[in-house]
Amino acid sequence: MKKFNIRKVLDGLKEVSSSTPSVQVGPQENHLIQETLQSEHFQLCKTVRHGFPYQPSSMAFDPVQKILAIGTQSGALRLFGRPGVECYCQHESGAAVIQLQFLINEGALVSALADDSVHLWNLRQKRPAILHSLKFSKERITFCHLPFQSKWLYIGTERGNIHLVNVESFMLSGYVIMWNKAIELSSKAHPGPVVHISDNPMDEGKLIIGYEAGIVVLWDLKSKKADYRYTYDEAIHSVAWHHEGKQFICSHSDGTLTIWNIRGLGKPIQTITPHGKQPKDGKKPEPCKPILKVEYKTTRIGEPFMILSGGLSYDTVGRRPCLTVMHGKSTAVLEMDYPIVDFLTLCETPYANDFQEPYAVVVLLEKDLVVIDLAQNGYPIFENPYPLTIHESPVTCCEYFADCPVDLIPALYSVGSRQKRQGYSKKEWPISGGNWGQGTQSYPEIIVTGHADGTVKFWDASAIMLQVLYKLKTAKVFDRNRSKEDKGSTEVSDEDPFAIQIMAWCPESRMLCVAGVSANVIIYRFSKLEVTTEVVQLLEVRMQYELNDIESPDGGGGGGEQTSALPTPGASPQTSGPPSHPSTSSNNSDGGNMPCLKVRSTPLKQSAGYQVDLVVQLVWVSGEPPQQITSLALNSSYGLVVFGNSNGLAVVDYVQKTVVLNLGTVELYGSNDPYQRQPRSPRKTRQPSGGLCDINEGSATSEDRCKSPTSAKMSRKLSLPTELKPDLVLLSVCPPRGANPLDHRDNSFSRSRSSSVTSIDKEAREAISSFHFSETFARKGDSTLTPCLYVGTTLGTVLALALTLPPAGEQRQLQPVIASPTGMLVRLKGSIMRMAYLDSTGALLPPAYEPWFEPNVTADGEEREKVRKRRPVSVSPSTSQDLNESQYAVVCSEKQAKVISLPSQTCIYKHSITETSFILRADVVTMSQGACLACFCANGHIMTLSVPGLRPLMDVNYLPLTDMRIARTFCFTNLGQAMYLCSPTEAQRLTYSQDTCENLQEMLGELFTPVETPEAPNRGFFKGLFGGGAQSLDREELFGEISSGKASRSLAQHIPGPGGIEGMKGAASGVVGDLARARIALDERGQKLGELDERTAAMMASADSFSKHAHEMMLKCKDKKWYQF
Repeated sequence: MKKFNIRKVLDGLKEVSSSTPSVQVGPQENHLIQETLQSEHFQLCKTVRHGFPYQPSSMAFDPVQKILAIGTQSGALRLFGRPGVECYCQHESGAAVIQLQFLINEGALVSALADDSVHLWNLRQKRPAILHSLKFSKERITFCHLPFQSKWLYIGTERGNIHLVNVESFMLSGYVIMWNKAIELSSKAHPGPVVHISDNPMDEGKLIIGYEAGIVVLWDLKSKKADYRYTYDEAIHSVAWHHEGKQFICSHSDGTLTIWNIRGLGKPIQTITPHGKQPKDGKKPEPCKPILKVEYKTTRIGEPFMILSGGLSYDTVGRRPCLTVMHGKSTAVLEMDYPIVDFLTLCETPYANDFQEPYAVVVLLEKDLVVIDLAQNGYPIFENPYPLTIHESPVTCCEYFADCPVDLIPALYSVGSRQKRQGYSKKEWPISGGNWGQGTQSYPEIIVTGHADGTVKFWDASAIMLQVLYKLKTAKVFDRNRSKEDKGSTEVSDEDPFAIQIMAWCPESRMLCVAGVSANVIIYRFSKLEVTTEVVQLLEVRMQYELNDIESPDGGGGGGEQTSALPTPGASPQTSGPPSHPSTSSNNSDGGNMPCLKVRSTPLKQSAGYQVDLVVQLVWVSGEPPQQITSLALNSSYGLVVFGNSNGLAVVDYVQKTVVLNLGTVELYGSNDPYQRQPRSPRKTRQPSGGLCDINEGSATSEDRCKSPTSAKMSRKLSLPTELKPDLVLLSVCPPRGANPLDHRDNSFSRSRSSSVTSIDKEAREAISSFHFSETFARKGDSTLTPCLYVGTTLGTVLALALTLPPAGEQRQLQPVIASPTGMLVRLKGSIMRMAYLDSTGALLPPAYEPWFEPNVTADGEEREKVRKRRPVSVSPSTSQDLNESQYAVVCSEKQAKVISLPSQTCIYKHSITETSFILRADVVTMSQGACLACFCANGHIMTLSVPGLRPLMDVNYLPLTDMRIARTFCFTNLGQAMYLCSPTEAQRLTYSQDTCENLQEMLGELFTPVETPEAPNRGFFKGLFGGGAQSLDREELFGEISSGKASRSLAQHIPGPGGIEGMKGAASGVVGDLARARIALDERGQKLGELDERTAAMMASADSFSKHAHEMMLKCKDKKWYQF
């Protein structure tokens, strides 16, 4: 082992930078493995974003295409079609989306943003792109309106003016409706911003304009003057037409609705206060909260619907937000879980001048999307098929598994389908547009999320879709009614005592193990049968750290730790230090020997799915709360679970329900402790370079742990990522699986890792950061493979434990498992993140596992034996391990990676991954061409390295800013897939595989599908004969350049979009309306000519037609003889 110490000295002096190739150390002749993975196999790109749009701000629906669009406060655009057809786009500016308008059945969408820009999106391509943008510079946009089948977009502004934009060319018209012309002398004051614009359903030449101050104007577009003005003394929030165009309704800030005749006499024909109490003496009803939006929808048979949000009376304190549906004499008040952002009524027809026939209401809430069935009694909601419930409780950790066993998703789905709620609408989900992608990628993928309320959700993530399969509530194991006095708690568990911190899952055996924030570990087995557990099996473990403080009363006893409260037969020798602080009085009535949560004592009915097998709890020791669990691993073949924290580690045999080993970290080293931790040493500690340090330089601790013979100053420099703020360094202690405490502020690395730590001394402890079970060579020079457990610490050490397991079958139930420390394997810089083993050909060796069996069947002995037999470790089929064959251990820390040849234990490759930052997540994954090491760095870089050679294959600066949530949830999996939570409600998936990037276009769904536009309503014989019916308007003649002139150049700037001509040609390939063809012609012309004006274009067009005629003439005359002319 001396060799490593010498090499360590060199580590600090001549560490290679990440750009240089990996340093190869040790003899190379025997380690020439042909590596199949090359850098051309890697490419990084985002695939899909799932979940509820974070902080939604607006919504639109295309009634013909049946596509829903949602805009957010951060400029994101999410489009939803049938279940499985989703799309995410982003406005570059990041400004909030204030309004969305579909060009109905045209495959295009207009978005208006808070930065006063308007954009046209082409939805006819799988990844929508912006075709045009218009940025207003002098006026602020407040409202937009695009009539059905019109190409003129009305834009209302804060100043009260209305501008017109041609959606084909995105040029402003010279036609402007000025506020002073619209109101003239009807009001002495400015009417306020435009809050509503819409044309009369029966007469396109008449436009209604609603001003915030309470004035509504009926504007005649042809004569350019106001026909009527309607004044009310309360501010207006929204306006809606009756489909016959003779009446409209306004909603006001005092909770009233006013209904007006268009040929009104200045007074509303009816005033309604839906939620106001009507006084007896005929006075005005008391004011209510503002009605933010009203919709007025008619039906052929029966009464019209009036649907509104807001308007509740002020005395309903604590009342949840409501949507009110008024239909005839009945009024239904539908309570919502979150504030309403917007709602839309879905109707059978896109035509405003026909009976609307509403059938559903889409309600966009701050954190949910609800669709209400208007056609059924009681207005039931539709069951939402989109994966919008990721954030039902905040996500605290997640894991991603690609290429799972094929029977796993059906098994989880079958137990999950029994959890479904009842009472939903029987009808099909109404948002049903688009088509699924034609992807060929078909391996099963599962995402597992752990949540703050203790739930674990399993999601089917195959083929870039996401669907919840099964939900497990781990809090059921505990008593929820904890009284304040007996609550042993840590700082974090006060907020969410059941929160999931780390998950370990074996997809083959379906064994699941979760570690909670209250220092508890729960082991689950999967069963298809329901069972009632009379008593939940419980193991209590005392893990204690020997602090030899300067003030320590006894001052004795090496850096040991208390043994398990439940001594187990045949466990390896456990050194028992004397209890620290014997004189300290405990915080708790029973001497402090108690867990943070109380396991339930009543029988537990467990339905099919995951059923609790064993609960392990760390208990208070000498008045100190247990430390949070920082690492966790499970092996179904050995029947063992191991977990560690800043005190040490405990190995639990879940077959026999006993503690096999409970050791302090120091004891794992034996006599070879490189840090020479003395019983008493009141010196200042030097900071280890693992970042396991408080920022306070002046903290004194009992041990002196110098990382290397270089000066403490040097070591300190290594531990601080230079480009991050000083308080970020604490995160670098974090084990990769999100073991850091939950941070509900969620946007900075501000909290230190171990929030329950009470003194600075404890920050400098060596915590356990990772585990790996493997069948390998336990000691240097071994010739046989034995089951082993490798332990990585936050100070960069990898230590080994050899496991002696009894034979399978009955013996396994009776004889003890023995775990014996075999010393140190290797030391790295920074906390150990991930370990993996390769066989002599360089193929990844998966840990041994036991196939799944049904635990609740009382099979006869022989069958049970067959079922319980251990599956041996899977060895690469090409070679059998003989004496000369070796294995390779791949070890990755926060800073570097090393490859160790076994059993010789020599380091053959090493690579410094980052000098200035630190790795947040590392995984050894298999691609279709071979294995590699994938790393995600705190500075936002995603890297892959070959194994065992550690050649850099890919390095992409992916994220400019990394926050706590991303750090906690980022994970890689096999076949080039990765994911993280990009907001509290959304999961972003990405791929780093070239194959997947190439096939992505096929896998994505189509948003636009060719659909015939429904026929316009029939005018009827008498209406045609005597007039009446819908009046059309030649808008082109009215708003075009010829009649209205050019708009002011300084008003808005036109910006051509990146969607460009390619996007337009793609758009043209489908069944295209005349509008789209005109748009293509305009666009191609515009893009080719650039700065040249229309006259040049006209000249070119005429030259073009001249040459065409000349060509035709030439063809006609080519074969004629001279005398035939």
